[in-house]
Amino acid sequence: MYPKVRKAVFPAAGLGTRFLPATKAQPKEMLPLVDKPLIQYGVEEAIQSSIQNIIIVTGRGKSSIEDHFDVNFEMEHLLESKKKGDLLKLVRDISDMIDVCYVRQKEALGLGHAVLRASELVGREPFAVVLSDDVIDAEIPCLRQLVDIHEFFGASVVALMEVPADQISAYGVVDAEPVDHHGARDRLFRIRNMVEKPKPSEAPSNLAIIGRYILVPEIFDSINAIPPGAGGEIQLTDALKHLLRNRPVYGYKFEGKRYDAGDKLGFLKATVEFALRRADLGGPFREYLKSLSL
Repeated sequence: MYPKVRKAVFPAAGLGTRFLPATKAQPKEMLPLVDKPLIQYGVEEAIQSSIQNIIIVTGRGKSSIEDHFDVNFEMEHLLESKKKGDLLKLVRDISDMIDVCYVRQKEALGLGHAVLRASELVGREPFAVVLSDDVIDAEIPCLRQLVDIHEFFGASVVALMEVPADQISAYGVVDAEPVDHHGARDRLFRIRNMVEKPKPSEAPSNLAIIGRYILVPEIFDSINAIPPGAGGEIQLTDALKHLLRNRPVYGYKFEGKRYDAGDKLGFLKATVEFALRRADLGGPFREYLKSLSL
């Protein structure tokens, strides 16, 4: 039996070209959703899922991510001297949040390659993978939902969501059979095959993989075994298909709402909805939106 899931890998070496020119000099993971960078939402989800260690796979120009989770003595001293205790606590809470370590991906060679770069820090134990682009609002954190399935079956689990046919070609899509788990057959699936970005007419289902995974350590062997796939990159979907030859992989249709914050429109939708939920902003912001002539 595997040990508990203690570590989460955050691939963050991509170029963020969909948000140029904003990402010319700052990582997309640091784009603020209301007043927190995207990556912090994922880190907080990991903490709420009882994960103890964060591994961030970075690349060139990503030092601001490291700075964000590090101690900022100058800012703390300034806030303390100005007696701004609430802001001081906010800054300290970020650096005290969790143990974070970093590994570099020198070239953006795909999601599978980014995950492989973390193999020595992960070791031979199960681990989570979190894509910061996918911000998920859920009563029970999405990762926690996947961890519970992993602990029951001792297998890899990917997060699934239903996607309209006209959007399906942007995702990895699963061919899967439902599994009766605690009397429910509508959320848990055993995956038979996966297709990366299929044409709508060729998609095996409307269930797409989104950016949350719990993976067994054998995934590293599968990543090493596969050739480069689409775009000459090492695809995590291809590695999971390889893993399927010898080990089961489950998909779980998580409970919650996912925002594609890696897309401009999705980012704007998330910004509006998260702002409306805020106790300090929601009321005035709602009134402002009502005043617009749309």
